Amino acid sequence: MDIRIAAYAVVTDEDGRMLLPRLTAEFNNRWTLPGGGTDPGEDPNDAVVREVFEESGYEVTVDELLGIDNMVIPGEKRLKRSDRYGVPMQSLRIIYRAHITGGELTPEADGSTDDVAWFAPEEIDRLDRVELIDTARRWAGLLN
Repeated sequence: MDIRIAAYAVVTDEDGRMLLPRLTAEFNNRWTLPGGGTDPGEDPNDAVVREVFEESGYEVTVDELLGIDNMVIPGEKRLKRSDRYGVPMQSLRIIYRAHITGGELTPEADGSTDDVAWFAPEEIDRLDRVELIDTARRWAGLLN
């Protein structure tokens, strides 16, 4: 079994909107949290800051750890183009709350996401999104 450690951020603005990037077509064009996999030896706190910048153009500071989500992906559900297709993968997803300290909204170029936007809670409910968004919203006190 493979293991992947990733770090994600819940970033909201003064109007209660949440920052969400959209995964590319390879990942079914679903909306997700800003963040992603840690590099070997990289601190997850540093990884989330790097990933948020790559996917949104914003510089952030981490405020707090909200929780760690665990998911096992069966081997046949992994990307078929992966050289690890068929091998199960445990995904540990570390969720932080963070706030913007600089930068400008800019979609990622040539990465795993192709758009980024701010969404009000009622808009998020209508999005085609990964389930991690709702987990993070609960942990952040943004869902009842």
